[in-house]
Amino acid sequence: AQIELKSGMLNIFLKAGIVFTQVDLWLGLSYCDGKWNKVTVNKEGSVVSASVNELREQMLEPHVQELNVNSPVYVGGIPPAIQNFYKELALEQGFGGCMKDVKFTRGAVVNLASVSSSAVRVNLDGCLSTDSAVNCRGNDSILLYQGKEQSVYESGLQPFTEYLYRVVASNEGGSLSSAWTRVRTRESVPQNVPTPSRVHSINGYSIEVTWDKPAGVIGVIEKYILKAYEEDGPSVPITSAELADTSMLTGILTGLRPFTNYAVTLTACTLGGCTESLHALNISTPQEAPEDVQSPTAISFPTSLLMSWSPPKTPNGIITQYTLYMNGVPIYLGNGTKYVVKDLAGFTPHQFLLTACTLAGCTNSSQVTLFTAQLPPSHVDAPVLTVLDPRTIYVQWKEPVAANGILDRYMIYIANSEQNFTKWNVIYNSTELFLDFTIHQLFPSTEYLIKLAACTAGGCSISEASTAITDESTPEGVPAPKAQSYSSDSFNISWTKPEYPNGIIASYGLYMDGVLMQNSSQLSCYAYGLAPWSLHSFRVQACTAKGCALGPLVEARTMEASPQGTIDVFATVDGSKEVQLKWLAPNNPNGKLTYTVLVTGLFYAGQ
Repeated sequence: AQIELKSGMLNIFLKAGIVFTQVDLWLGLSYCDGKWNKVTVNKEGSVVSASVNELREQMLEPHVQELNVNSPVYVGGIPPAIQNFYKELALEQGFGGCMKDVKFTRGAVVNLASVSSSAVRVNLDGCLSTDSAVNCRGNDSILLYQGKEQSVYESGLQPFTEYLYRVVASNEGGSLSSAWTRVRTRESVPQNVPTPSRVHSINGYSIEVTWDKPAGVIGVIEKYILKAYEEDGPSVPITSAELADTSMLTGILTGLRPFTNYAVTLTACTLGGCTESLHALNISTPQEAPEDVQSPTAISFPTSLLMSWSPPKTPNGIITQYTLYMNGVPIYLGNGTKYVVKDLAGFTPHQFLLTACTLAGCTNSSQVTLFTAQLPPSHVDAPVLTVLDPRTIYVQWKEPVAANGILDRYMIYIANSEQNFTKWNVIYNSTELFLDFTIHQLFPSTEYLIKLAACTAGGCSISEASTAITDESTPEGVPAPKAQSYSSDSFNISWTKPEYPNGIIASYGLYMDGVLMQNSSQLSCYAYGLAPWSLHSFRVQACTAKGCALGPLVEARTMEASPQGTIDVFATVDGSKEVQLKWLAPNNPNGKLTYTVLVTGLFYAGQ
């Protein structure tokens, strides 16, 4: 079903099943008198009728079927989204005017403002004045333009006012008039928007604002906007709220801060623009319980905690009191921001919570666990030492029973008998909290003292020393012997201990010319019965229970002695003035020989 008012004609279109019925009622301009007109559309059986005030028209259609309405009812037009589905209706632009007391045969009078599911460009505040009646009469119309152009621009019109236009085309043979076309000018920007009449605090975060309807607004008020500015703050509103239901003259403004002074304004908007009230209404929001209460912090000492805290980031009022709780028990109540907790055990955890209060209420911080300062471990057991070989010791230890903190590192100190245990070296220092370590590159057959240190952030504790002696090994650094000859037939041979005995030296062996000539614990040997100026080699061997090692080879000669034997001389005459002498060495030179030739006889003068 479709009802349409066009060019003074009320048209009723009814389609039930395959039967189409149309009723046309001519009204002319009788309805355009600024008064209310009663329109009735009725279907009883096969009769469809329409009436406006005293005028009535009906149509009999025997085959018309029962009309069942099971879809939305659109008043004043249909949404653009579904217009394509009803192209055969040739719909005109939406209805412009006022309606009231809409009702159906079954049911009560309908309040369009409360039952409508959506409304587009609908003014529910009232209707146009009766002054518009004069504009409906064709013979009262005003000549706007006369000429040959096909367009004209009219200015100086009233805002949000309905005007009717029609065009009359004429020539010498007569004239032809168009249908009346209805247009409405746009709204103007509201003028004289009033200051809110009343502001009431709901709580510290929201207020209720009441205002009067702006007077003299020409057009439809689309929305109201409430704005709150901080006093002496920036000109940008802290928060705002848009209210699309313009029938309500009360709104809630949220997003405010407690205990703050605000200036509240009202803005009214039409399609032509918005206007904000020139003046504002001031209000102070009440206090609320604090927000963002910070957990307390502490400077830790072994037996005490210096507690401190900052004011809440959002106090929401004047802080009247702080309460500090330790392990669920209040230990401080007052306005200060520091407190010393005494008589605590070292490195023990305690639960703390801070409560901050205003006159409106109290808020707790999150709970925080704080420790007293760490101390060195109470006792560290001596490490357990295992000798693996002549150069390796395996060290094991246990974690301290009372660490008095968080273990940070272990350290191993070592000293040996070669330095009389006076110099301690750190051979291990690690934050990897292993419980063992292998010491390499030690000296064989050496006594070592080893201590363990366990450390926390509060310091280190050192154990008693454990003792271990590495196993013996073959000697190293066996020295070269020193061979000295004080006669032509003997040597005095001596030597020192090996640089690294690597155990107890059981015996020294002296090799002369590759033959062991002495094997004892002595560090010297006397060799005799040797030939003068004879060359001999010497080497020392040092032995422990684990084996023997040889030192480097040394060569030496006995002292020289007088040559022994005869010297055979051979003379050969080479001329009247030369003789060549040759001789053979003695059988036993007994040293490095030098020869002296003695000559006797007559020589020429000057020779």
